[in-house]
Amino acid sequence: MGGRRAVPGLHTPRQNRLIAALPVEDYERLLPDLELVSLPLGLSVHRAGDREQYLYFLTEGIVSRFYMTENGASAESALTGREGVIGIAAFLGGESTPSRAVVLSAGYAYRVGADLLKSEFKHGGALSHLLLRYTQALITQIAQTVACNRHHTVEQQLCRWLLLSLDRLSSNELAMTQELIANMLVVRREGVTEAAGHLQTAGLIHYHRGHITVLDRPKLEKRVCECYAVVKKETDRLLPDRIAA
Repeated sequence: MGGRRAVPGLHTPRQNRLIAALPVEDYERLLPDLELVSLPLGLSVHRAGDREQYLYFLTEGIVSRFYMTENGASAESALTGREGVIGIAAFLGGESTPSRAVVLSAGYAYRVGADLLKSEFKHGGALSHLLLRYTQALITQIAQTVACNRHHTVEQQLCRWLLLSLDRLSSNELAMTQELIANMLVVRREGVTEAAGHLQTAGLIHYHRGHITVLDRPKLEKRVCECYAVVKKETDRLLPDRIAA
């Protein structure tokens, strides 16, 4: 991944929700060590079992965390966008995780070395507090995803997945094939095709050749199960939504 320092007016670290919440003093101390990197579609930000050498504070795009079985099957556990960070094992002490983090929607992130971040974390303060709160929100999303995939219909799961994705994007469009969505939700592709067809017939989405456009978000929110609201409420409760003074 090619990196470069912050470019004023083009990308700024404050586009990330965690960094935006840092007090000015903490932000300015961290700023020289933040490196802007591109996250192209399909990139593995880290692989299962790899030591996480960097933390990535997303400012645009979506990264999916998922697990793979020995036979190649996969299951998504959580989505991360500009509200969060990839690389939590680095500051939690585990160094690596059995999950894989892959870019689902291309974007950008500011990365910082894991060793530097761990040193910052040991001192406590605003950054470590925010990272722990984000970790709690992430755990909620992972747990709710498990419950949703076990107890709710494919259509409800698809609605949840679409809404969580939209919350992390700046538009109402997603470039995603039905096969990929089926892999993420651990359901058959035919199930996703049927569920997407119902939503399109109802005028909630438009799907064509791997591109999904959400046409009526309020109605989509009425069709989704309670899992979406649980995740969103906990994320909003734990993470500030404005730049700190």
